[in-house]
Amino acid sequence: MAKSIVSTKRLSRQLINWLLEEDRREKERPYRKQEPHRQHPWWQVMCLTGVDYFSTLGYQPGIAALAAGALSPLATLILVLLTLFGALPIYRRIAAESPHGEGSIAMLERLLPWWQGKLLVLCLLGFVATDFIITITLSAADATAHIIENPLAPNWLHNETIAITLILVALLGAVFLRGFREAIGIAVVLVGVYLVLNSIVVSVGLYQILAHPVAIANWQTALFARHSNPLILVGIALLIFPKLALGLSGFETGVTVMGLVQGSSSDTQEHSKGRLRNTRKLLTFAALIMSFFLLTTSFITILLIPTAEFASGGKANGRALAYLAHLYLGNGFGTIYDLSTISILWFAGASAMAGLLNIVPRYLPRYGMAPNWARVTRPLVLVYTAIAFVVTIIFRANVEAQGGAYATGVLVLITSAAFAVTLSAHRHREKRSKLVFGIITLLFLYTTVVNIIERPEGIRIAGFFIGAIIFTSLVSRVWRSTELRAERIEVDELAGQFLAEESQGAIRLIANRLNTGDALEYFLKEKEVREDNHIPPNDPILFLEIHVSDASEFADIIKVRGVQVGDYRILRAESAAVPNAIAALLFYIRDQTGKIPHAYFGWVEGNPIQYLLRFILFGEGDIAVVTREVLRRAEKNPHRRPGVHVGG
Repeated sequence: MAKSIVSTKRLSRQLINWLLEEDRREKERPYRKQEPHRQHPWWQVMCLTGVDYFSTLGYQPGIAALAAGALSPLATLILVLLTLFGALPIYRRIAAESPHGEGSIAMLERLLPWWQGKLLVLCLLGFVATDFIITITLSAADATAHIIENPLAPNWLHNETIAITLILVALLGAVFLRGFREAIGIAVVLVGVYLVLNSIVVSVGLYQILAHPVAIANWQTALFARHSNPLILVGIALLIFPKLALGLSGFETGVTVMGLVQGSSSDTQEHSKGRLRNTRKLLTFAALIMSFFLLTTSFITILLIPTAEFASGGKANGRALAYLAHLYLGNGFGTIYDLSTISILWFAGASAMAGLLNIVPRYLPRYGMAPNWARVTRPLVLVYTAIAFVVTIIFRANVEAQGGAYATGVLVLITSAAFAVTLSAHRHREKRSKLVFGIITLLFLYTTVVNIIERPEGIRIAGFFIGAIIFTSLVSRVWRSTELRAERIEVDELAGQFLAEESQGAIRLIANRLNTGDALEYFLKEKEVREDNHIPPNDPILFLEIHVSDASEFADIIKVRGVQVGDYRILRAESAAVPNAIAALLFYIRDQTGKIPHAYFGWVEGNPIQYLLRFILFGEGDIAVVTREVLRRAEKNPHRRPGVHVGG
């Protein structure tokens, strides 16, 4: 019995160690910068983006047919126009303003500083999570549809849709638990084969329509059955097309992979015109290719596939193009098409999982809003896989049912991108651009609102993610608030001279909140502190003043300036939090001079809870108490810890 307990504990410890295992070379410190990636020709990177973007052809035509019926080609045409003249100009502008692949979220973060910008980013991350999770579950569900509807598949698989989808999701999670790195080479092969096969299916479909003109006549009859006025049909298509918004996915990814795009030989880190030019090629060609396939596939599927086959349980449900491939090109070609579609859909799920694993290190650690376990890949993989399991079961692995939730995530991101570009044009006083992008923003806002009203499940899932992200982020921020929060400290020549002079004796710093900044202010402050703390009148002192820059930031570079006001020497700096900056500077002085510095504060009066909130939100509060706690946590040896003195 005792041996069994010991063995169980040992296995548990080994499991925990394996889950928390991390490559230290990749995570040297919580505020690390992104290492440069190997760069590739733009068309190869387009294939990496296309794994997610082009794979939607696996289910988009079927969803369009269910949503719009005979109006599907017209509604798709509106979607294509919005793609080419709305989304494409927006993301071409975003590429210019985020040359290192930061994307629209980081652009909004820069344009909206302080806490409102951080809160907006957290909300958008909730929609990003919705987008990626639904990409995983929707792709797995559609891959399952291609498996079970293949004529060579046994009939009993039809009753195991949820189980097969869960197995595919579990395999995806298992791959990431073992370790996965996106390979552009695989993406190029998958996308290249998939687009060639789709071109063949489209060509055969168009040939069948030309060979049987009755298909066009039947479509026209169905199109004008209820309304003979073309303007009314266009109006209805405008109301319906938001349901087809899945075809807009991929633009945000196209910008975020910008760092992988090869530029010209004259490019520098600051000026990369070649990479920007090639990224714009990537976005434009991807949009043109997708627009071509969206239009042609919606046309051939609605004309050649009986309406009943699109419905749940029908042979074209979630696999309209595969249905045509089997029908007109035989089961051999159809099976090859199925395998290609399953492969690219699975890889789209892998791309989404990689994107999810990059969300936390890109934003939350910089905000101090990532728990320690969230820096490790394997626990996150388990969490995301479990969520994907729940979503799959809730939607019963139904492709069409998940379309609305996916479209919500895509549309919110594009709408926020349009708003960011409009705001940027306003800041740059570009009246014409502001008007154009403002109109595009309103169009995407309309599309988003209509989609949310029609399919509210997307906003529910996003609401769950937003709530979870905000709650865990705030808890983590409070928990980590007493870290040093300084990447490094830089002192100018005069500040260094002050410290060198002080190192000859005891180093005493008086914390002061800058008011008038004249000699009288420092005279009165020095007199008060010397009396309260019994500092000998001949002992030299330095004043230390920290100005709060942006309290919503977590870690920053503290730049210390030396200032002389009369006979008084002052060290001035800016930081997100006063107590943390003082503690970091005291450690810096200790390490540079080899002497333990002493900091002097005055007591504050008021509600301690109020001061705690002031510290968390505004970077100030009860500075002496918090400085002492930061020092205590950072230095366990009290004999090496800088001194904190409070008088008054």
